[in-house]
Amino acid sequence: MWLSRVAARSFSVAAAAMQSARVYVTRKVPPDGLEVLRKSGRVQFELWDTDDPVPRAELLKKVRGVDGLLCVLTEKVDAELLDAAGPGLKVVSTMSVGYDHLSLEELKKRGIRVGYTPDVLTDAVAELTVALLLCTSRRLVEATHEAKTGGWGTWRTLWLCGYELANSTVGILGLGRIGVAIAERLKPFKVKKFIYTDVAPRPELANMINAEYVSMDELAQQSDFLTICCALTPETQGICNKNLFSKMKETSIFINTSRGGVVNQDDLYEALATGQIAGAGLDVTTPEPLPTSHPLFTLKNCVILPHIASASYTTRNAMSVLAANNLLAGLRGEPMEKELKL
Repeated sequence: MWLSRVAARSFSVAAAAMQSARVYVTRKVPPDGLEVLRKSGRVQFELWDTDDPVPRAELLKKVRGVDGLLCVLTEKVDAELLDAAGPGLKVVSTMSVGYDHLSLEELKKRGIRVGYTPDVLTDAVAELTVALLLCTSRRLVEATHEAKTGGWGTWRTLWLCGYELANSTVGILGLGRIGVAIAERLKPFKVKKFIYTDVAPRPELANMINAEYVSMDELAQQSDFLTICCALTPETQGICNKNLFSKMKETSIFINTSRGGVVNQDDLYEALATGQIAGAGLDVTTPEPLPTSHPLFTLKNCVILPHIASASYTTRNAMSVLAANNLLAGLRGEPMEKELKL
């Protein structure tokens, strides 16, 4: 009986603490996630209710005394912000699969748990990657421009010719769930061969798409289409550079929907401008947004999108729900559905 009373009292204390939990949401996130927070009845949250990033000074002011933070990838969660929040901050939940905007060492040192949102955006990113690959290889942006501006004249034999996926070799740098999903979508295009490289062979994934493990040099030399699917780490920072591009075919198409930091953009510009490779499609850049004066924008053979790989209504709502549930679980002291192990 005594133990039951103690357990009940402990539960009541935890529930009371949860009831008064203060949360700051740094962006106007999709409605499904906000509905999860509202229906929980356990948190009081304040929202930066706009599509634009919260100014840093405002963010530092709003996080004071909060128990939880729900953020997106534009917010740098570092020592300065954690100091501003104070010792009561228990959970940071980011609505993103990437977490290079989080100072993981600082979070670990302070015992703050971190949730993120992988897996739910796999389909959307894979679809966008295929769309960007086709758009780049078949020169659709150039073609649309010509049609709009009067460049569409008489039929010409080699005008706006591009490169087909049929009988091609597709290379994947960083074979994970997104790389596999991309390959699965490309199979119906009669791709001849899939190759990949990673920190180590991944037969459990490679077997799903009948992909061959190769060295980095072989990946560059053999790929007709090279898709970048790796995470941004100290090892992958700038890994797509002059050395890689110099080994690629002149007819190769380079696609990056992972992180801008894996590409040396000066080297990519040089490779595209000199015809060392045929074209590039980028959904991610450094910085973001990429200044309109950047040299890459002057190239006809470079298609640049504003980081929209996960931008479907279904996926963004699923991301916001997962981020909200991660946050609530962390505040309750329970296992999160998707938690970074620090």
